Amino acid sequence: MKGFPDLPPIWAIGAALAAWLLATYLPIVTFPRGIGRFFIIAGLGLILWSAWWFRKKGTPIEPRAKPRALIVEGPYRINRNPIYTGLILMVLGYAIGLGAVSALLPAIVFPIIIHRRFVLPEEAELRETFGPEAEAYFRSTRRW
Repeated sequence: MKGFPDLPPIWAIGAALAAWLLATYLPIVTFPRGIGRFFIIAGLGLILWSAWWFRKKGTPIEPRAKPRALIVEGPYRINRNPIYTGLILMVLGYAIGLGAVSALLPAIVFPIIIHRRFVLPEEAELRETFGPEAEAYFRSTRRW
């Protein structure tokens, strides 16, 4: 879409909005919601920790920007996509906090969108930019 800011946080907001709409207007089954806050806080913490590494390495954090460094430290030692994982945790936590099973549907679809729209193209860019170094990192570190 022309003019649409195609960024992961925008997709996360859209997923959260869809979760709210489903929980409000189609609350299939309700359940306790307290654990949702934990997921939101954990996700935010993971995002901030991961973003700090972008700053430390002096490479752009924006999707589709040309990377200047391959980050393999901090949370990137155990997960190749900790910022996206953090967003997923936050959307999931929000959906859980709404307390309706129907709210979980967008939280389930959100990672698929992120994977296809952002993860796969970013990994291709890292392969192109860093070659064997990126391949070695991909082999040694889980995607999620």
